Amino acid sequence: MFALPFSTILLYALAALFEIAGCFSLWAWMRLGRSALWLIPGIASLVAFAWLLTFSPQPAAGRSFAAYGGIYIAASVLWMWLAEGVRPDRFDLAGVLLALAGTLVIIAPARG
Repeated sequence: MFALPFSTILLYALAALFEIAGCFSLWAWMRLGRSALWLIPGIASLVAFAWLLTFSPQPAAGRSFAAYGGIYIAASVLWMWLAEGVRPDRFDLAGVLLALAGTLVIIAPARG
């Protein structure tokens, strides 16, 4: 039986937003020439990301992180489209679908 609670999806999506925002702050500073002040909210975002993942219902951190990876990939492609204005192509979308399938395989089965 597969059961992926909406709260888990929401938790991973929020964690992904914080991780991407934190990593993008470093990207903006180093690659886009933004002020080093961008690093302050970036560091806070990365701390929030790590803190949020501790609320995963998975008993093993590795399984939680692995399942989160698919959500992170989907959120990264969405970020690329909405924040950076780069429309995903069919290969991006295929990769997202494969990653999300992996997430479901890892996290959805009821384990006894």
